[in-house]
Amino acid sequence: MNHPNTPIPFLSNRQDAPAYWLVDILWILHASSQQTGGAYALLEQYCPRNSGAPPHYHDQDESFYLIAGEITFQAGDEILKAHDGFFVSIPRGTIHSFRVDSEVAQILNFYTPGGFEQTIIEMGQPALTRSMPPPGIDKPFSLEQIQPLLQRVGMYFVNSPDSLRL
Repeated sequence: MNHPNTPIPFLSNRQDAPAYWLVDILWILHASSQQTGGAYALLEQYCPRNSGAPPHYHDQDESFYLIAGEITFQAGDEILKAHDGFFVSIPRGTIHSFRVDSEVAQILNFYTPGGFEQTIIEMGQPALTRSMPPPGIDKPFSLEQIQPLLQRVGMYFVNSPDSLRL
């Protein structure tokens, strides 16, 4: 029997990994913190044009590998424009946001250590297909409702202008 903090060998693929719809994005959970002994989490995301998080920061390092599409990131004072094949690293504590500039972007999104994936599991709806979510699928929620979950996973929204969406 594995200790809860002990990584386990596992195999993941797009068709069988747990998948969720949340904020107009398809999230596929390839590696959970439970599977990796807390070391990291890996999500594959399919994001539509203009999607992306407003300014926030994490207690974790966050990295993105852009498989397809174009995304503009703001990390601190840096504007980073990425497209197919680019890797973007956001150190923990760095205020950042991003905006999808292409019709759809396919991303591998890493969190080190793991734990952020709990927001997707707890707030998302299980995806019935491996496609973009249907319109209106998201459950309505307020920042006050999700604040305890965000604090538990180490994500903090910042009350500052979102220069990517002005």
